[in-house]
Amino acid sequence: MSYIKAGTDAFGNDIKLFYQDLGTSTAGSTVVLIHGWPLSHEMWDYQLAELPAHGLRVVAYDRRGFGKSSQPWDGYDYDTLADDLKAVLDELNLQNVTLVGFSMGGGEVARYMSRHGGARVAKVAFVSAVTPYLLKTEDNPDGVDKDVFDEITENIQKDRAAFLQTFGKQFYGVNLISKPVSQAHLDGDFARAYVASHKATLECAKSFAETDFRDDLTQIQVPALIIHGDSDKTVPIEASGERTANALPNAQYLVYDGAPHGLFVTEKDRLTEDLLSFIQEGVSVRESVGTTTLY
Repeated sequence: MSYIKAGTDAFGNDIKLFYQDLGTSTAGSTVVLIHGWPLSHEMWDYQLAELPAHGLRVVAYDRRGFGKSSQPWDGYDYDTLADDLKAVLDELNLQNVTLVGFSMGGGEVARYMSRHGGARVAKVAFVSAVTPYLLKTEDNPDGVDKDVFDEITENIQKDRAAFLQTFGKQFYGVNLISKPVSQAHLDGDFARAYVASHKATLECAKSFAETDFRDDLTQIQVPALIIHGDSDKTVPIEASGERTANALPNAQYLVYDGAPHGLFVTEKDRLTEDLLSFIQEGVSVRESVGTTTLY
């Protein structure tokens, strides 16, 4: 198995990040996929099978505390997580990279671009991302009420397994009428999420809820793609996708009509097509902030 060292823990033990490195790039470009909470790099199953078949090198790694990566006690703030991303890019000597951050992973993209000056990165994509700032505060009135995040913390502490199973259904918009993913897929996601450390699950929820990325987004000078489902109940589009698009007026903003949070599965073919178009053909600049592309 392949690992990258990303510093050491408080006891001097190496923190190792597990990664997969697939395909070869005919154009010298690489895609780095950053997974969402509370899953692992394995959430990108369909994209890892498809993107390398189109002449792309694709790297996906497990965030510290999740999947097959080390589970240190601390280091779940976005500065450290952005440094972990830098370790991946540096260790593999990746160039001309397209960073694709899903949900929590969008925060790592934003913080990396500001904290590390966008080194090695040619393009960025935010998919169902938590940017620019989820928490409702006096200077962020369009955010999500703190009670929502407090309830998540309380439910994880009370019964993490039960929380993950309930959360998984909301993630994909599963209800009595709509079943966009199978029970088998939900079971697989539960297994992927439950191997994460309890501490990492709690701390990362705090990080994506409370971290302000508004200044980070102003540092992005490369082509950007924003994709969000307008039926996302996990990271509501009004508090995230729309505001990220406003912060990046030259980005391409694609709204997936009726799509839930987990659109990397429910809209997998559409997502792959849009990512390929963005990576290989470039970005179409919008005429104005208010213009979106609807499917």
